[in-house]
Amino acid sequence: MSDIHSTAIVDPGAEIASDATIGPYTIIESKVSIGAGSVVASHVRLASGTVLGKNVKVSHGAVIGTVPQDLKFEGEETKAIVGDGTVVREYATINRGTNYHQRTELGKNCFVMAYAHVAHDCLIGDNVILANSVNLAGHIEIDDYAILGGVLPVHQFVKIGAHAMIGGGFRVQQDVVPFALVAGYPLRVVGINSIGLRRRGFETETIQTLERAFKILFFSKLNTSQALERLTSEVETLPEVKLLVDFVENRSNRGIVK
Repeated sequence: MSDIHSTAIVDPGAEIASDATIGPYTIIESKVSIGAGSVVASHVRLASGTVLGKNVKVSHGAVIGTVPQDLKFEGEETKAIVGDGTVVREYATINRGTNYHQRTELGKNCFVMAYAHVAHDCLIGDNVILANSVNLAGHIEIDDYAILGGVLPVHQFVKIGAHAMIGGGFRVQQDVVPFALVAGYPLRVVGINSIGLRRRGFETETIQTLERAFKILFFSKLNTSQALERLTSEVETLPEVKLLVDFVENRSNRGIVK
């Protein structure tokens, strides 16, 4: 039997793994699924359409799966999906999707810190960190291993590439390329996330090649089209550089932080 506190309110239509734990005064609505080993603390609300994977930890006061803050939403059945091993800390909020994506989704082993907000239709990869009070508008895409500093608003439809790191307290209005370290007013690329890449086992040669690519793309006198042509001819053979070029050419719709 699941360890469900006597004061919790659990709809009979919820599916809860036999070894999950539900804390005091938590509300779990119908059409909620909670995976094996997950722990839901006190005063949490898991609204209809919430799906927690295995070994998810949801802290006191968090709210997941409530309806989108979108005036176009018409009550369609959608989901808020939280991947295996992800941690959602105190008072964080995650809205479910609209018809646009049918879901809001966080990948595996993410860390969503206190008071962060993930709006409707956001798609977040694995091992992403959202620090305290990060505020994501709707339709944002964040790739694996990206880190967002605290008190950081992100504009709707922005895309943030893999392994990027954004300093806390700034404002993100355009797309952030993979591997970038960005900060400042206005927000700008200050280099590559070299410390993060080393911690994740990237080889020195790969980091040096990415530094060269960033110099061409961001710190030369070339415009973006010219820089991409040069990257393609000189350094694109590295998979990481191909990922960088593909992000700029094919994924970015709002323009990139330069």
